[in-house]
Amino acid sequence: MNKIDYNKKALNDVYKNAHIALQSIKDVLPAVKNKELKNEIKSQYQGYNDVINELKLLMSAKGIKPKDIGFMKKAFMYMAIKSKLIFNNSKNNIASMMINGSVMGINELTAMKNENSNLSEDVSEAVNKLLNLEEEYMERLKKFL
Repeated sequence: MNKIDYNKKALNDVYKNAHIALQSIKDVLPAVKNKELKNEIKSQYQGYNDVINELKLLMSAKGIKPKDIGFMKKAFMYMAIKSKLIFNNSKNNIASMMINGSVMGINELTAMKNENSNLSEDVSEAVNKLLNLEEEYMERLKKFL
C-alpha cells in the first residue's frame, strides 16, 4: 500500500474509532443514573465529537470521504451494550464498560501508530490526538470503579 493510500486508510480508521465511541456513548447514556458519571460521559461525548469534526475537515482537505461504521455494526454494538446493562447498570459496571472501550481504542490506535512510519505528519497528529484523548478518558473513569 502506498503512502497516500495508507494515510487515507489511517484517517478513516481514526474516524471510525471516534465514531464508535460516540455511538457507544449514545447507547450507554440513557442507563446512567449517577449524575457525576453522566456529566463525565457527556464531556467525553463532546470531546469525541470535536475530534470527529476536526477529522472531517482534514479529510475534506485531502479529498477523502469519511466512511460510517455501518448499520449492522451499530446494531451489534447496541445489542451488546444493552445486554451488559440489563442486569447491572451500576456506575461501576458502566465505568468498566467505558474503560474497556477506551482500551480497545488505545490498542487499535497504538498498533496503527507503531505499524507504519509512513504516516504523514497531519495524520500522525490525528492518531496521537485521539490516542491521548482515549488515555485521558480512561484515567478519568477510574474513579467511578
